[in-house]
Amino acid sequence: MAVPSQTHLNQETSRREFLKSASLAGLGALTAGSLITDTAWSAGVQKKTAPEHLKLSLAAYSFHRDLQHNWPKPRARKTPATMDIQSFVRYCGELKLDGCELTSYYFPNPVSEDYLKETKDLVSSLGMEVSGTAIGNDFCLPKGTARDEQLEMTRKWIDYAAILGAPVIRIFAGRVPKGGNEAEAIKMCQKGINQSLKYAEKKGVSLALENHGGITSTPAQMMRIIDGINKSPNFGVNFDSGNFRTEHPYEDLEKIAPLAINAQIKVEMGARGHEEPADIPRIIKILKEAHYKNFIVLEYEASEPPKEAIPGYIKQLRKLI
Repeated sequence: MAVPSQTHLNQETSRREFLKSASLAGLGALTAGSLITDTAWSAGVQKKTAPEHLKLSLAAYSFHRDLQHNWPKPRARKTPATMDIQSFVRYCGELKLDGCELTSYYFPNPVSEDYLKETKDLVSSLGMEVSGTAIGNDFCLPKGTARDEQLEMTRKWIDYAAILGAPVIRIFAGRVPKGGNEAEAIKMCQKGINQSLKYAEKKGVSLALENHGGITSTPAQMMRIIDGINKSPNFGVNFDSGNFRTEHPYEDLEKIAPLAINAQIKVEMGARGHEEPADIPRIIKILKEAHYKNFIVLEYEASEPPKEAIPGYIKQLRKLI
């Protein structure tokens, strides 16, 4: 979907000016074609009011112990999978959610267009939307076959997202390759995002850069990456509430919230092995104060079995949003 021409109020606004002003207001509303329809990167930021009610979704990764991981390559399991992507969709329907995130890892590999359309129809038949998908890419890799494979997988899943009606793909930046340095990794990441973004725009899909460790471990690192991304209404941040393992994670979440076009809510925070219960009301408050407008996606990763724990967290989130 093309961005309405009236949003292009200031084509010459620089990315640095945008990043400075981003702390004052959120980005635009969710549509299938463009996640930033009211405020484009090239138009600067306009203050928006938050919606009265946010929509609620659940990420398939919440059942990573039960689903077969097939993408980008199948992983061996000690026990057979007890769920597939379509049974996950039905579970979301039982919870009467507004949407479901169909994480790419758990689709058949290869996957047919018929299966994608069938899954999309199943989601619709249960009164839901596909809130998005996710890929486990690494754009920090140097030139070569491995990097080419990452870019090809990304293009493939942009195509699949368009078929599914998924408006956004959560993407990773990656990690500094062995023997490399962060400056070069950031440069390669920016190139990978820009190449992929150009294709995503043609397909009406948005890319959301997740704070996912590596060169996105802090807000400062994320901003350095974003500063080199081409102006596009189809790019933003995936706000993951549990992925800043910093001294002041809530304050750091506040820094990226205004750029969020997708939001993953974790029920725990802290370094692995030292997790503490997340202050979920505070996290939702951060998003609302940033005028966030899109899906709230629960991504459950705690130790209690998901089917036992998830309903309670869904109930809590419904009250908060």
